[in-house]
Amino acid sequence: MGAVRTPRERWIEEGLRALADGGPDAVRVEALAKRLGVTKGGFYGYFADRDALLAAMLDTWERESTDEVIERVEREGGDPKSKIHRAGMLTFSDDRLLPIDLAVRDWARRDEAVAARMRRVDNRRMDLLREMISTFCPDPDEVEARSVLAFCAAIGPHFLAADLARPRAEVLGRVADLLLDRPRKPAAPPEDR
Repeated sequence: MGAVRTPRERWIEEGLRALADGGPDAVRVEALAKRLGVTKGGFYGYFADRDALLAAMLDTWERESTDEVIERVEREGGDPKSKIHRAGMLTFSDDRLLPIDLAVRDWARRDEAVAARMRRVDNRRMDLLREMISTFCPDPDEVEARSVLAFCAAIGPHFLAADLARPRAEVLGRVADLLLDRPRKPAAPPEDR
């Protein structure tokens, strides 16, 4: 009986973990093999070289963060405002996708091919926002402004170091309410002292 080969998807997944942890320079065949507990020989049965792995990783990230998110949002249904919220939560609050997205975003600052991919992903996300926001906002200029603000509100908190005057979750919830024309939620009553 021959040795069991490490599946291609495990190499990709481990590469994505390394990318999220340390950027593209952390994606090294020998280090991945060690993390997987295998020799690096099996790697070459799936990939010609490290660049082929990086491309496969980006393909996986792009599919999971756009196609699969959009498919799930559509499958689970709901009104446009809940779809926007769900898409944002699936993408920018997910413990797996978010670190990869942030790492790819950083990588795109130094690599034109990755930047082109990032732009394609962000354009799909913006298209979804425009489509959903236009269902309750008739002004095309306002649709574009709200879409940009919603996208910035989804990404920005991961880069914002400033202290906020109110709890972060409360502020971000209010931002979403404003962008999506939702009524203001009543403030929680003060706790008994």
